[in-house]
Amino acid sequence: MKFAITILLSALAAVSARSEIKVGDTLKANSKIGQKLISKARRLENADEDVEAMQWIADYSLKFQGCHHLVQWNEEADDEQDVRLFKKRLVRFRLCPSDTCSASDAGGCDEGYGDYIVDMQSYLQSYYESKRQVAEETCGDYAENYCNCEGNGDDNFNENQCFYECIVDAGMTDCVQYMEDNIHAEDFEIDQYMECAQFEYDNGNRKLEEAAFFVGPYCSEQGGSINLGMFSDDTCSTPIEDETYGAYTFQQMTGFSLPYAEKSIVGSECSSCLMVDENEDGNDNGDDQEVELTEVCEMAYMNAGKCEVNVQNSQYPNDNACNYIEGIKVVREDGMVFYQKAHANAVTTAFIVIFAMAFFAMGFYVWYLRTRLNVKPDALL
Repeated sequence: MKFAITILLSALAAVSARSEIKVGDTLKANSKIGQKLISKARRLENADEDVEAMQWIADYSLKFQGCHHLVQWNEEADDEQDVRLFKKRLVRFRLCPSDTCSASDAGGCDEGYGDYIVDMQSYLQSYYESKRQVAEETCGDYAENYCNCEGNGDDNFNENQCFYECIVDAGMTDCVQYMEDNIHAEDFEIDQYMECAQFEYDNGNRKLEEAAFFVGPYCSEQGGSINLGMFSDDTCSTPIEDETYGAYTFQQMTGFSLPYAEKSIVGSECSSCLMVDENEDGNDNGDDQEVELTEVCEMAYMNAGKCEVNVQNSQYPNDNACNYIEGIKVVREDGMVFYQKAHANAVTTAFIVIFAMAFFAMGFYVWYLRTRLNVKPDALL
């Protein structure tokens, strides 16, 4: 039945094509997710000890802080058309105590937190897979148990429309978002482009077929959102056009808008790191059982650079990435997260200017003296 509901939700996507989408404020990461992330993650020999040492994050929630990119040399550039410099994109996130984490607060929390930075591809694949699976389970359960869409033999009854209206009336905005993502699933599977991947689309235009196009995520200019764009290289460093990051070209090619071209893939929700077992009967025998962490928190934490100077619950706080993270300043305006490089100290800047002016003044004085000494004596009479 669950499988049928999932198929039905995908079919409902066509009905919701013109609906307004609102991203929800909360997301409970309560299912086993991130299989793609797990397959690529670097497993340490003492992985069991690492997981045991990070049990404290079960009381924390993950909060997206923003993203930025670094320009690096492309060591895999073999062909002439390969870019020599590519953009390495990173995500900064925060672990806040779950009881104080706020979705409306851009920082999430003000004390007891840890700041982390991790590769965008790893973070994004796990995050999106988590959000999609939660939507499938939540929407499927609600449609099955609360939407009365039997039809009672009415030939004119539209079951898809009934389920859609039921979900919309219930305020299941994440479900509507899931439908929106799957409107053009046959031509564009969003989860394949949570990393840079070649986009192939047959529209009968031979000229376009000969060109190579790539779709993948990138950081917005202010660093507060992650969007999808179309690029001309396999590292997704060079957009097809600068103004729309390839969204215009994508629409001209396909006839539909590029998903997440304007709104962020990652929301501002607080995602609990505690795995919730839906099959547990709730009986507590008093045994000290090891808690289970969500894959998105576990893998993001294990692969991230850490700054845990404000964390109180960690047995072995790690501050190896504090200097790097401090170099990227976060400016929050009306709940939005913006990124800017740290500005130079005003006093230091003033001293540099003063010394520069003194240097030029000294140089001018030396030139003046040399000019006077080179003047012939009779010329002064």
